[in-house]
Amino acid sequence: MKNEFIAPTAPRPPITTNPFASLENRDEPPVDTPIARTAQVWSIVLAGGEGERLRALTERWLGLHRPKQYCTFTGRRSMLQHTLARAAQLSNPRQIYVVAARHHAPEVWAHLEKDHSRRTIFQPRNCGTAPGVFLPLTHIYSQSPESIVVLFPSDHFVFPERTFLGTVRRAVQAAQRQPDKLILMGARPDYPETEFGWIEPGATVDVVDGQAVRRVMAFREKPRLALAQRLFDRGALWNTMVMAFRAQTLWDLGWRCLPEMMSAFDGLRSHFGAESEKEVLQEIYETMPTADFSSHLVEKAVSSILVMELRNVVWSDWGNEARIVETLRRIGKRPSFAATDSPLECSTDDTVSAVEELVL
Repeated sequence: MKNEFIAPTAPRPPITTNPFASLENRDEPPVDTPIARTAQVWSIVLAGGEGERLRALTERWLGLHRPKQYCTFTGRRSMLQHTLARAAQLSNPRQIYVVAARHHAPEVWAHLEKDHSRRTIFQPRNCGTAPGVFLPLTHIYSQSPESIVVLFPSDHFVFPERTFLGTVRRAVQAAQRQPDKLILMGARPDYPETEFGWIEPGATVDVVDGQAVRRVMAFREKPRLALAQRLFDRGALWNTMVMAFRAQTLWDLGWRCLPEMMSAFDGLRSHFGAESEKEVLQEIYETMPTADFSSHLVEKAVSSILVMELRNVVWSDWGNEARIVETLRRIGKRPSFAATDSPLECSTDDTVSAVEELVL
């Protein structure tokens, strides 16, 4: 049966039961309990976004602008803290790199909850997502080029976390089996969204734990509605930008797609651990070209990318207030405000929940 178009902000029938309850209640350890960590898996947590799309919401809610990764929309933890908890499932703390903007340093330290065991890197200025990925990758590559790295945006919502992490672990296995490829996570869409990037999957090239690893035929970034509808009908996936890869593989792709940026980062390597490191980093960023990781690398490297589908997982980039409200209602969680068009009200006190705790 053809999928019915549902607009992102269109009302849905009320959910009387949580469709993911069976997944939540499976006999699995809590998300904060490390499982199957390996010395060969590193994590990069991207926390450098400015959150401009939610500026009106955060200013109304908090009285000031705050990027969404530093906001507590669910329970008592910010989106950054939720992302760090996911990364801690795969990597030892010293193998988790958090990259953020230098002017957000106070927010970052506050959200690390006095746990400074993770490695935190502050960019002197925002030059786009490509430098945001490759700055921490330069550190990882210099230490362990054959290791697997998982890339986590810190401003996305996923639920249930344990189901999501199960797919990420399979992506790590796929990256070990396909060392010359990036393994990208694609979310199954609910409607033909025009503000997300889309992935058109192709033939299956591998199966990991019963889950297909497929070629990527094409990327479609923020398509018009007619194309989004066709992609939706054809079974295309939303691009989450969560991926697993061998450090050497992405390093080589960087040289292929963004040689000027890579030359700058390659020159930084000889200064790691030296007194000159901070000064050289500042100099590099003064002339760093702006580059978008998705459009300047991922979309140009289709033949080097494979995709795995996130099954039974709700994913959203939470780019607007309506999407936040809709996502929470979809999973059967009751917001703390009266109606879908009401302003999102929440206390800045960490002891007060905006919605029911999603991860216990």
